[in-house]
Amino acid sequence: MNMSLEHNPKSCWEIFQDDEHQQAMDDLAARYLDFLTRCKTERETIKYVEEKLTEAGFDDFIGSDRCFRSFRDKTIFIARKGKQPLSQGFRLVGAHADTPRIDLKQHPLYEDLGMSMAKTHYYGGIRKYQWLARPLSLHGVVVKADGEKVDVVIGEDVNDPVLTILDLLPHLAYKQVEKKVTDAFEAEKLNILMGHALSFSKEDEKEEGNGKPSVKRKVLELLNEKFGIVEEDLFSAELHIVPAGPARYVGLDKAIVGGYGQDDRSCVFLALEAFLNAPEPEHAQIVLFYDKEEVGSEGSTGAKSLFFEYSLEDLIEAWEPNAKMSRVMMAGKALSTDVHAAIDPDYQDVHEKLNSAYLGYGPCFCKFTGHRGKVGANDAHPEFVAWMRKILGEAGVPWQMAELGKVDLGGGGTVAKFLALYGMDVIDFGPPVLSMHSPFELTSKADLYATELAFRTFLKN
Repeated sequence: MNMSLEHNPKSCWEIFQDDEHQQAMDDLAARYLDFLTRCKTERETIKYVEEKLTEAGFDDFIGSDRCFRSFRDKTIFIARKGKQPLSQGFRLVGAHADTPRIDLKQHPLYEDLGMSMAKTHYYGGIRKYQWLARPLSLHGVVVKADGEKVDVVIGEDVNDPVLTILDLLPHLAYKQVEKKVTDAFEAEKLNILMGHALSFSKEDEKEEGNGKPSVKRKVLELLNEKFGIVEEDLFSAELHIVPAGPARYVGLDKAIVGGYGQDDRSCVFLALEAFLNAPEPEHAQIVLFYDKEEVGSEGSTGAKSLFFEYSLEDLIEAWEPNAKMSRVMMAGKALSTDVHAAIDPDYQDVHEKLNSAYLGYGPCFCKFTGHRGKVGANDAHPEFVAWMRKILGEAGVPWQMAELGKVDLGGGGTVAKFLALYGMDVIDFGPPVLSMHSPFELTSKADLYATELAFRTFLKN
């Protein structure tokens, strides 16, 4: 059914109002809240995915009928054999596991004015002011010189302290408020308050400070006590600052999910749920979760890497060794699953309403992304759009079609163009989100449920 508001004003809440759908929706949302609370970095997300696949009986090598392969703990390739040979095509759902955040620099710790601080470098498209004066947590990994890998999480347990970034009091901010937002909040001032107590240890009298009381040394002692790491270990570390605390329901009716990282971990979660719940497939099913989308899909774990190609090459060798990769690729159909910007009641002027995504009306097709003149966009072929309309309509799954705001006001991109490079049909598709790229993004429970049903429908057709 076409969920364009002009033609069919029914929301997901109207379509899914019976008790069975409502219960399934609530159950999915409860699992999703747990996922968002547990998975605040790409490494934590991929670990969660691996655990669920192992529980479901998937093998950690390419070749079996149900298999997966992860790489660098940041990207993963998953496959299930279909009734048809691989050369007859596959159904691929791809999503990215990274999200905007703040990273510690490799030489982060210093002390000033009786406080221990940490220098940072933000990752992805954040609004810097949204990260000030709020509880933050530290997640990541430290790799020692001997190769030992230490997972770090501080600020999530109720007994943990949290971290924060200081903000300027309004009494002294007269000059700041007159500046442009981009100038008022400087990246080099997004420093993390790490501690305030002094260490009186004199074990390092030959080091900097000559054994004087030090707040920086106190922080290093606490890190060493808890994780067994020393300052030099931070050179080989990936430590991320993310919002502290669990995901929560929003609104008196608990109809909205609020939490960090829903762009694009919502699609990771929903794609995994759909994949594990999909019936025996006609065509091979592939799920691909990758890293670095928020910074251009670069690196060995991003969508620009050859990890997908290498994995598919090994899959062809195991499942259908005489098939040509080019034929397999060109016979494939893919959803580049990413969230879409929902129209905001307070900022309607940046949207063109006829082509906007509305909260509660199901997952959103975005035929093209890019900016202004469709620059940097994949533009899905109408034949594929029509096929998607057909299968979702037959399954009774609601959907909508939208663009990302008014043409001259900005835009954005996804990884669809990197998958299209191989010749497969691909379109951007995912749930609408409010407050995207903020530390507390919002999605509709109904949209999440409809998106999972849509993914399941796509995978089985």
